[in-house]
Amino acid sequence: MPIHSSSTGWVLETRNTAYAIGINEIGLLTHRYWGARLPFVEDYPPPFKSAYFASTDGLHHFVPEEYPGYAGTKYIDPCLKVTFADEVRDVVLVYEDFKVTASSPPTLDLRLKDSFYPLHVTLHYRLHEEYDLIERWVTLENRGDEPILVERVFSAKLTLPPGADYSLTHMYGRHNDEFHMQRESLTPGLKVIESRRIIPSHRASPWFAIDRNASEENGEVWFGTLAWSGNFKITAEVTEFASTRISIGLNDWDFAWKLMPKQPFTTPASISGYTQNGFGAASQIFHDYVRDEIIPHGKIPHKILYNSWEATLFDVDEKSQSSLAKIAAQIGVELFVMDDGWFHNRNLDNAGLGDWFPDKVKFPNGIGGLIKNVNDLGMDFGLWVEPEMVNPNSDLYRAHPDWVIRFPTRTLTESRNQLILNMARADVQEYLIEALDKLLCENNIAFIKWDMNRSVSEPGWADAPGDQREIWVRYVQGLYKVWGTLRQRHPNVIWQSCASGGGRADFGILQFADQIWTSDNTEPTARLNIQEGYLQFLPANTMEAWVTDWGKELVPLEFRFHVSMCGSLGVGGNLLEWDQADHESAASCIRLYKDIRHIIQFGDQFRLISSQKNNFSAVQYLSKDQAEGVLFVFRTYIPERFNFPMIHLRGMESDALYTVEGFGQPRSGRAWMEAGLTVELKNLQSKVLRISRK
Repeated sequence: MPIHSSSTGWVLETRNTAYAIGINEIGLLTHRYWGARLPFVEDYPPPFKSAYFASTDGLHHFVPEEYPGYAGTKYIDPCLKVTFADEVRDVVLVYEDFKVTASSPPTLDLRLKDSFYPLHVTLHYRLHEEYDLIERWVTLENRGDEPILVERVFSAKLTLPPGADYSLTHMYGRHNDEFHMQRESLTPGLKVIESRRIIPSHRASPWFAIDRNASEENGEVWFGTLAWSGNFKITAEVTEFASTRISIGLNDWDFAWKLMPKQPFTTPASISGYTQNGFGAASQIFHDYVRDEIIPHGKIPHKILYNSWEATLFDVDEKSQSSLAKIAAQIGVELFVMDDGWFHNRNLDNAGLGDWFPDKVKFPNGIGGLIKNVNDLGMDFGLWVEPEMVNPNSDLYRAHPDWVIRFPTRTLTESRNQLILNMARADVQEYLIEALDKLLCENNIAFIKWDMNRSVSEPGWADAPGDQREIWVRYVQGLYKVWGTLRQRHPNVIWQSCASGGGRADFGILQFADQIWTSDNTEPTARLNIQEGYLQFLPANTMEAWVTDWGKELVPLEFRFHVSMCGSLGVGGNLLEWDQADHESAASCIRLYKDIRHIIQFGDQFRLISSQKNNFSAVQYLSKDQAEGVLFVFRTYIPERFNFPMIHLRGMESDALYTVEGFGQPRSGRAWMEAGLTVELKNLQSKVLRISRK
């Protein structure tokens, strides 16, 4: 049994790691250990004692409480803050009991309660043993008669081993420039990473990694994420006593939840892990977990798609789309996706959002004829939608102006000529479910690109069932209900999550979507950096990557293809303007990708030379059985006098013989990994090299 209970507390063991909790001598539930698995249960440290320190600080600055509420002399960053009906504004949690569920995966529930008020708190721990991951979430219950106002409720607090010199790695960016990695030393105080936009946003990602002098291949890394598609908060705190802790959960900014009697509140799950093998191993753990356990079609290779947006913009009809589809089929595309402009009154971005039926001028007989043309060419058909948005110039808004997020006394802020439907409302959810269900039932649609193109403003909800500030959570819950219902009704449809690019890339949305539109920026030299950050915690098969005409004046088409082949390959350039040589080059790259995509989409990734740190980069993919792989090498702009770096391959079987395309005789896996190889490239040149075990 991987969950051990004893007089000193509980030990949770995965294949290679362990996490221990206990109750100390004054009754505090405390963290005991998080690191490599030890031989015996008795090896793990006992609960941390609350010895007296001559200090004006409370003991909580050095005692690692597992889930501290705001109370007493807890000046640390708390996990839980509430206000009771009598205006008492703290929570004193005491341990009540526990429950172990020997399911697959196994779960430990630790039940706490307030020492006076009828608030009960359950800490849930679910072990994903084969992935060395622990999933944690919290349930709040009000067993009294009066509401309790919840002002903060995190999913977990994670305590690092005692000591200093920790570094935090996290993501930052902006629209068209997402997923930059920032690594910084943790010093005394509080570091906050958050989103306040109702989506995780382009400016931050719900992911972190903590290390002490780790590298890509070596060293201890503690890492985690929040499976949530809305506002989140990660805090990294170092106390005056060198106690380092990470809290992760819902953002408490502008948040409140009226906890009613007999209506439990459950937080989103955090998923965290530990490895002694560096950042690369941390990424591979998450990649395997997402592919195997989260995304709906994790074992199905993603098809090569063509998207019509850059070719036609809003000027779509059956003739123009069929012309593009014919060329796309000739170069080997498997899925044709019609983007914006197909629905009622949609000629520019100032009208039509909300009216999800084909425009009768552009498609007088519906889109069935176009779909048949696409299917007859041997391709599946896909469609773009943006259901969370509404244009004021739409039938939907004219009928239901009260359905948008708004403060009644404030001027509505339009962004991109659109407003946001309140997905927290049951009537909005039902409208979208029925409209999209009808579209899918009446047409042979295999793929949906679900877009979301603006952040929130005026976050009001006049007839909210509880506190208006619940909208931040109820909106995402409503979104999940719509996606989940449509997935149940149409289980074979592949869904893609897009929020002006990578604004909604998280484990929560991947319960419903198989892919993420990584960025609106498809310029290939920029995409190298964006993709490297994305792949820190999400796998290549979820990373939709288009070959477009961005950068075509400088960057060869082959280079653009090679960049996009590092994920789930798509094409988005204007095929009508490509010449015969372009078509032939595209067809050749697509044939190659079809041969190697099982390695890229389902194998292990190794970041050999970072594109975010260098203008010469290399990334390798290797099949799980170590039998075949592929090496991508890129050079952006470097002055001509340049010594090409040694590339050390990774993950290979040491004593087996491997060939690397273009390098003559086979060598042992150890030789390729230790002695390495060099690849000479000119500026803005790339290569894709096949790796095969003999």
